[in-house]
Amino acid sequence: MTDIEFTGVTKTYPDGTTAVTDLSLRIESGSFTVFVGPSGCGKTTSMRMINRMITPTSGAITVDGADISRVDPVRLRLGIGYVIQSGGLLPHRTVLDNVATVPVLRGESRRSARRAALEVLDRVGLDRGLAQRYPAQLSGGQQQRVGVARALAADPPILLMDEPFSAVDPVVREELQAEMQRLQAELRKTIVFVTHDIDEAVKLGDRVAVFARGGTLQQYDPPQRVLAQPATDFVADFVGRDRGYRGLSFRTADELALHEIRTATAEEVPQLHLSTGEWVLVTDGDRRPQGWVDVTGVEAVRAGRTLAESMSAGGSLFRPGADLRQALDAAISSPSGIGVAVNDSGSVRGGVDATEAVALLARQRAAEDAERNRHFTGEQAS
Repeated sequence: MTDIEFTGVTKTYPDGTTAVTDLSLRIESGSFTVFVGPSGCGKTTSMRMINRMITPTSGAITVDGADISRVDPVRLRLGIGYVIQSGGLLPHRTVLDNVATVPVLRGESRRSARRAALEVLDRVGLDRGLAQRYPAQLSGGQQQRVGVARALAADPPILLMDEPFSAVDPVVREELQAEMQRLQAELRKTIVFVTHDIDEAVKLGDRVAVFARGGTLQQYDPPQRVLAQPATDFVADFVGRDRGYRGLSFRTADELALHEIRTATAEEVPQLHLSTGEWVLVTDGDRRPQGWVDVTGVEAVRAGRTLAESMSAGGSLFRPGADLRQALDAAISSPSGIGVAVNDSGSVRGGVDATEAVALLARQRAAEDAERNRHFTGEQAS
C-alpha cells in the first residue's frame, strides 16, 4: 500500500506569497492522480512536497501512513520516481547509464544496474540500439521515454511526473500518453501527474484535482464527474464550454450501428459516375481508407492531386473499442458526414452517422436517469 495523504497543507514563501492553501486530499495506492490548473496555482508545488523537494509551511503529508517529515529526504527520494519536462537527463551520460542512475545510487553494482536498465528500455518501448547514445542524439519523444525509464528503473511504488509531455509535439505527446496508460495498466504504480491541459488530465487520470491560483483545491473527483458536475464556477470555466463533448469519452460506442459504405480503389475512381452530394470512400487493395471523393473530387484525382487533399483521413476514422466522442468526432470531421470504422488492421468495417451517435447518447442518458430513479425510489422505500 502506498497511499499519499495531505492534511491541511499550506506553503507560504518568505515574501508572503501563498502557493498552496490548506490542502487536504488522499491519493489511493495504485491510482493515477492528475493535478491540473493554470500557471501559478500550486499544482507543481503540491507534487514536489511529496518527495520533500519543497517543505510545507504547515500541515502534514504521509506516505503509507508515515509522516514524510520524519524520513531522511535522500532516502525518501530514492524510493520515488521523478519525471520532468525533457526528461531531465544527464547530458554527459549515455542512455543506459542515465537509466541506471538510481539503482547505482542505491548500492547496486553498475553491471547489474545496466543489465536491468536494458530491460526497462524494452518496457518503455525504446530500442536497445539507443543504449549507448547520449541525450543530445535523441528526439524529444525518445528523451522523454528515457526519463520515464530512469524513473522506473528502481521499481519505485510512487511516480511523480511534472508536465512531462508538454515540450513535445502533439503527435508524440499522444503516443507518450498511450504509453503511460499501457505502463500503468501493467505496473499499477501510485502516480501523481501535473499538467495544465484539462484534456490530458481527463484522458490519463483516475481522479483529477483541479487547483485555482493561490493553491486552493477546487474539486477532486473522477474525470467524468469533473466534466459533468463542476464543483465551482472556476472549474466550469477551466474545463471549458465543451466539457459535455469531452464527457463523451467516458461513454461506449459499442451499440452504434455500422452501415455499409460505398468504396472504390484509386484505379476505379475515374470510372465512377457520381451524382451531386454522393461520396465514395477510396481504399487500397486491403480496403484501408485513403480518402473521400465526390463529384468535384473525381476531377481532383484526374488532375493528379492526392486523395488526402479531399479528406482529413485521421479525423474520420475510429477503431474497435472507441468511445462515443471518437465516433461522433469521426462523423462530424468527415467531409461526407460519415465516420469510418476500421478494424485492428485498418480495413473498413462500416460507417456511422452523427445523428445516430447523438440518438445513442440520448438512450444512454435515459437509461441512467431510470437507474437513478430506481435507486432513489428504493432508498425512500427503505
